[in-house]
Amino acid sequence: MSNTPMAASPLTRAVLEIDEYVSGLGWDQPARLFALVDTARLRAEQPSLADRLGLQGESETSGLTPIEQDEVPTGKPLDEFLGTIAWPDAVAGCALTVERLMLPPSAEAQVPQSLDEAALSRWVAEHPDRQEVRMTVAVLRDGSRESALRLREKDSPTEVLTGSDLVPGLAEALAATLAE
Repeated sequence: MSNTPMAASPLTRAVLEIDEYVSGLGWDQPARLFALVDTARLRAEQPSLADRLGLQGESETSGLTPIEQDEVPTGKPLDEFLGTIAWPDAVAGCALTVERLMLPPSAEAQVPQSLDEAALSRWVAEHPDRQEVRMTVAVLRDGSRESALRLREKDSPTEVLTGSDLVPGLAEALAATLAE
């Protein structure tokens, strides 16, 4: 991908590639699930698919290719949906991108304790300090993790925050889909 840093790890590049792809679709998108496959293995074992994905001319020998999966169902809680996924051995890892509302840590003390999940969601949506964020989280079978966070108010490739522990709960849920 043209805007991903070449010095970054293959997992970081894959997360940034997914973030760039989804950012090109705009905001207010549904969650998107991706399989991460070893690019060299894909080229060797499935050359026609690699060709359709535009990977045959690339010289990189180490890397991950994100392959978007079918739509994530909107009527089912994300954690329940992730609990139904199992990946074949050819998949090195997986990634998910999802948009959420986020509050700064300073707002946590203001959260009313007696709210059910629906009421809490409304409360967050109406909070003046809320921010819309797109999270892209990826995990590999070896336990490696990477995340990218993009705030809607700072929607620029240069403002994307990356790190391995930014969204630990989602990373754990994705890692469970790779467990054997």
